[in-house]
Amino acid sequence: MYIKATHSTNTLMKELLAKGEWPEGERFLYTAFQTAGRGQAGNGWESEEGKNLLCSILLPPNKNLYFLNIAIGVALLRVIGEDFTIKWPNDIYYGDKKVAGILIENAIIGNEIKYSIAGIGLNVNQTTFLSSAPNPVSLKLISGKETDIDALMQALMAQIEAVEAMDEAQVWAYYREHLYRREGFWPFVEREVSTAPTMNAEKGAEGIFLAKIENVRTNGEIELRDQNGNLRIYHFKQVRYVI
Repeated sequence: MYIKATHSTNTLMKELLAKGEWPEGERFLYTAFQTAGRGQAGNGWESEEGKNLLCSILLPPNKNLYFLNIAIGVALLRVIGEDFTIKWPNDIYYGDKKVAGILIENAIIGNEIKYSIAGIGLNVNQTTFLSSAPNPVSLKLISGKETDIDALMQALMAQIEAVEAMDEAQVWAYYREHLYRREGFWPFVEREVSTAPTMNAEKGAEGIFLAKIENVRTNGEIELRDQNGNLRIYHFKQVRYVI
């Protein structure tokens, strides 16, 4: 379903689902402009009108909530190409610059997941970024060429359904093979767990350590092996990359 403009595709989809007004059998909602796009942990998402891919996807229930994150990341990466990587947990990067973000929101009643929604913001044809985001990039800035956003959306819808049909072990293998900074030792810094908006760690921050990625567990925890051989295990937001 296409809508020219909205506050947030995730928010609108949740509102329509709550009212019983979401079209039966429909899974995709996309727009040309969001007035209040949202990212992880309360961060906003900047997007120039008509320049980027902005969508939400209604996902089938899955007991492993983290798997929903990686499945969407894998589908998006398979659309835009092997030159990109997935920065744990699910941002899409080109080199050290962020080209896409994914926000998964779940409606849980009791112990049951009623539904999950994946919001995607992919920078496509935007070339100027005005927000305080530290490292945005777009497909056009990378390639120098305009991309047809509607065709890209159609490819993404097809790829999401293709990934959902894959064996979960295959999806996990693809995710781990395409992790950002998956080889070698890189600087990380621990941080206090918070829901406040966050930025990438500054290079001068205290507590920086060098480590390599050993694994990402199926519950979303990342395993880092530091230069002293110690295994460090972190939940999302307990550790940050230094970029």
